[in-house]
Amino acid sequence: MTHLESQICSHLLLAHYGQIVSKVGTHLIRTGSQPLRLIAADTNTPVDQVKKALCVLIHHNFVTYHLHKRGYVEYELHGAHVLRILRYPRYIYSAKTLYGDTGELIVEELLQNGKMTMSAVVKKVVDRLTETMQADNQSVENIEASNTFVRLVETHFLQRCGSVPEPAADDPSRPPPAPTLVLDEKEMYTVPDLSLIGQCRRRRRVSGDSGEPKSKRCKLNPVEQELPHNDGVYWQVNFDRFHQHFRDQAIVAAVGSKLDQTCSEIVRTMLRISEVTTSSTSSHTQPLSSNEIFRAFPTGYNLSKQVLDQYLALLSDDPMEFVSKTGESGGGMYMINLHRALASLACATVESVVQERFGSRSARIFRLLLRKCHLEQKQVEDFAMIPAKEAKDMMYRMLSENIIFLQEIPKTPDHAPSRTFYLYTVNLPATARMILQRCYKTVVNLIDRREHETRENKRLLEKSQRIEAIMASMQATGAVEVQLQEIEEMITAPEQQQLEALKHNVNMLDSSENQVDETIFVLESYIATTRIEKEVPAKR
Repeated sequence: MTHLESQICSHLLLAHYGQIVSKVGTHLIRTGSQPLRLIAADTNTPVDQVKKALCVLIHHNFVTYHLHKRGYVEYELHGAHVLRILRYPRYIYSAKTLYGDTGELIVEELLQNGKMTMSAVVKKVVDRLTETMQADNQSVENIEASNTFVRLVETHFLQRCGSVPEPAADDPSRPPPAPTLVLDEKEMYTVPDLSLIGQCRRRRRVSGDSGEPKSKRCKLNPVEQELPHNDGVYWQVNFDRFHQHFRDQAIVAAVGSKLDQTCSEIVRTMLRISEVTTSSTSSHTQPLSSNEIFRAFPTGYNLSKQVLDQYLALLSDDPMEFVSKTGESGGGMYMINLHRALASLACATVESVVQERFGSRSARIFRLLLRKCHLEQKQVEDFAMIPAKEAKDMMYRMLSENIIFLQEIPKTPDHAPSRTFYLYTVNLPATARMILQRCYKTVVNLIDRREHETRENKRLLEKSQRIEAIMASMQATGAVEVQLQEIEEMITAPEQQQLEALKHNVNMLDSSENQVDETIFVLESYIATTRIEKEVPAKR
């Protein structure tokens, strides 16, 4: 992990989990795996507080533990998991877009708590949805929340956590110092059969009380409205599935901007068919016939089978190569080349960065080198149709910023400059890594600026919070409008303007952070793809 990534992790842990958790997490980032006593000694923190901090980090999947060969337990922090905190608003917004307010609240609760049982999640969501509703409507909200939870699991946005296996009754051996979590992949997306609505009826039948109506019994004894036991099954957010959804959305948007809305809808349909069966590391989606795509295509478009085949042929012949055709029997099978799509998205991102930073002519040279791979300086000037002096200046600037690279090909072993070819080229993975580090630096600057804005206006923010608390308490006691207006006037007009300016600046910083994170996601996905492509031939 780079220094910039560790800085971001430290800021995020401090902002979300407090100083002690941030101190322990930052120490693990810098030192790697360490046992409990050594962490407490190095951070000068009591062992009890270190234990609580590690519990928080383990519960949110930031830290994992393993048993050392000498018998003690070591703890290791995964910085990539901490960096996901930047993407929490995007996860929540995606859940809201796909599953409404209930899905939004379910994902939000799981992100805030790390791991939870289904009954605890549904109960918290129902409490938030039915704060002003009658008790009769809570059963309806129970049904909606539980159904939404099941749909999130079925589409793999939520998954089971590992559990500790129960020891055998006849096993006298001592428990291990570090428990091993076991998870059956077949049950990872299987929801236990929990009847959320008939719980009151079942408990009444078991206890023998049958003389009172169900609604009356639930109102009289609210304990019996509790959700059933979950048998120790905990759930967590499946971040890989969300990342797969973000990748699919980016591919659909790219196809729509390059071709048209119908082509993007065809690609969306192909991705939707194979979204659960295709892993996040797969290079292609599963092959689909045109008949399968036609049956799953939305009926609102009124697209005939013949026109669909023409669109599929257009997509497979497009230079972007997002859609590939395999086989010729029965019309062939179509699949989406995910690695190629991510490479195209990363290339477009890098090109936009070059254009914004160096200008349109430099972007023209960059695209030319991407297409031709290796060119001499004179060839770049001729193909790009740019004067020699300007082209030389642009290439040297991009060379100094590691946007393009210079490759030497000597004719003789002495590497004499007069007998050496100097070719300019583009190494897209290296350039993507460099831009990714600059994005991390941007995130660090945004977080620092937001903390500075909050720190400079701390007194005004505290005053505003006190006034809001007073107004809320007076409204609860039935205060008149004149009294509330007098309390509002405690904040002067200049202070109100300062608060509005602070709110605007913080919103702009948050929006910028989300936009930078979108670029980070595209570049990280592309770099991970190139790493997978290198590992696969090595294994073979």
